[in-house]
Amino acid sequence: MAQSVGIKDVARVAGVSVGTVSNVINRPDTVAAETRARVLSAIDRLGYVRSESARQLRAGRSRIMGLLVLDMGNPFFVDVARGAERAARAAGLGVMVCNSAQNASEEADYLSLFAEQRVRGVLLTPADATGRNIEAFRRHGIPFVLVDRVAEGTTECSVSVDDVAGGALAVRHLVDAGHRSFAYVSGPPGLNQVRDRRTGALNALAEAGIDPQALRELPTERLDVAAGRDAGARLLGLADRPTAVFCANDLLALGVLQAMYAAGVGVPDDLAIVGYDDIEFAAAAAVPLTSVRQPAVTMGALAAELLLEETETGTTGAAPHEHRRVVLRPELVVRRSSLSAR
Repeated sequence: MAQSVGIKDVARVAGVSVGTVSNVINRPDTVAAETRARVLSAIDRLGYVRSESARQLRAGRSRIMGLLVLDMGNPFFVDVARGAERAARAAGLGVMVCNSAQNASEEADYLSLFAEQRVRGVLLTPADATGRNIEAFRRHGIPFVLVDRVAEGTTECSVSVDDVAGGALAVRHLVDAGHRSFAYVSGPPGLNQVRDRRTGALNALAEAGIDPQALRELPTERLDVAAGRDAGARLLGLADRPTAVFCANDLLALGVLQAMYAAGVGVPDDLAIVGYDDIEFAAAAAVPLTSVRQPAVTMGALAAELLLEETETGTTGAAPHEHRRVVLRPELVVRRSSLSAR
């Protein structure tokens, strides 16, 4: 196994001190042009790559921001990551993206990894409904911002969307279209987002004077297409099938749509469907999907900017950081999946 090339090897080949090599790497303007060229030539010949982790340990500040999301298979979180990366790169930082897969144990492992790597800070969409993972991570003193989750009962920053308003938008649209019986394909009940969207749906029914029993909930263990197909099969088995379904995210909605297509159930004539997130695939579905849009890229960018602001607190010229809860407004995007004539 080949040995890694170190700064001492570069100094030996270039015929200079280790300090001179360090200056060429970190403060090139302080080194004479001829000496600098000799050192750079040695670096090129040896294939030297400096140890970023060692540099960060010496400086006491990492150039890496951690991002831990619920499901990287969901395009919504890909867009959140895009926004976070854009803001981080503008500040000269990189982003380490990890996926908890909606699993509290995996979330705990990744938070421990972030602590070991001494990342600058963390953007986190929590998977652990108990909050124990957050409490354990807080002891490390590493700043973090909650993404797609309101920081209830904590002092940290958060960036989220008003999911109660989003759920109301979805069901109010279905009520206005003439529907009076509904299903809510929800997802894991421990997720705040799932509960808030259900609350919004019930609020819309109350506004319309419709009995809350008109909304039947079909919970799923996950928020993916396969879970949506399973929910669709259960929906087909109901004796008194609802005429409209609201899904907690677009992947669930696409799975329900697939189940209806396979069973020969017309969408939207036999069943109207509304999703949530407005991922790219929503508009490209066989029946374009009505969805509640979340500004995912903006959410990721704002969260990263809040984290950067907090981590700069105490540096020269930096203003004191104040924790903030940013709540963005959702938007209903109407497409053919909910446009039945009733």
